[in-house]
Amino acid sequence: NGVKLTRDLANLPGNICTPTYLAEQAEKLAKTHKKLKAKILDEADMDELGMGSFLSVSRGSRQPAKLVVLEYHGCSAKSKPYVLIGKGLTFDAGGISLKPAASMDEMKYDMCGGASVIATLAVAAELELPINVVGLVPASENLPDGAANKPGDIVTSMSGLTIEILNTDAEGRLILCDTLTYAKRYDPAAVIDVATLTGACIVALGRHPSGLMSNDEELASAVISASDTSGDRVWRLPLWDDYQDQLKSNFADLANIGGPDGGTITAGCFLSRFAEEFKWAHVDIAGTAWKTGTEKGATGRPVPLLAQYLIDRAS
Repeated sequence: NGVKLTRDLANLPGNICTPTYLAEQAEKLAKTHKKLKAKILDEADMDELGMGSFLSVSRGSRQPAKLVVLEYHGCSAKSKPYVLIGKGLTFDAGGISLKPAASMDEMKYDMCGGASVIATLAVAAELELPINVVGLVPASENLPDGAANKPGDIVTSMSGLTIEILNTDAEGRLILCDTLTYAKRYDPAAVIDVATLTGACIVALGRHPSGLMSNDEELASAVISASDTSGDRVWRLPLWDDYQDQLKSNFADLANIGGPDGGTITAGCFLSRFAEEFKWAHVDIAGTAWKTGTEKGATGRPVPLLAQYLIDRAS
């Protein structure tokens, strides 16, 4: 059921599945399960929180950004929740750093991470897992406009770190970093983010496994174990400090890209700077969230992986 929900959401065109539509689906889902609660943060809420990085992405769109918050309460409130974060770019044209026209229609799938997180919360509710889970979905569009980010712009994230935007098409990490900072308020047992983040992941691993990076050995092992059980495979990539130098900026605390070398890893390194206070794993699903060509369509991954991870925690 979770895989089907993910595929149904992801296959919708961008003119229907907007950030507002995605938020409405989360609210509808919450009404069907007593242990699910939905809260939607709008741009005014995020501005008050200081989410300058996230909001910089949505400036080029006529569709208002939303931060979808889904909470599943399956046990005592004293039990720390597992937080899942899913990238929810309902359409990604690349912004000023415009993507090539060929296959740009597939950029409606840039919200597959968000869809999978919403669906995984539905799985937890349907199975009545005796754990607490929080799903966070930063939802936006990334389009070129007079108000859009420009290469060289500098924004201030919710954490206070400043970011030089060298490529506006590296926007997923800009919305995820503020959401990672927001996740701290839950004092999480662990945080896993899933995102169609880098084309470099497809170059490195093809379209069979998702890429995995983590700052915690125990968490990484648990995700790999869930991968083995579910068949929703991951392959771990290094998250060494050596790569952090590629994100240096002359004008800000860090740049949003690290050059052509190790693009998946430097994206993970970028996110790691905002996840230093909790156990965190990052799953890059750029190669696994949908199929292209004659079989074009969403796969529903990584719902089996995330669901199995939660089932393992519950048992």
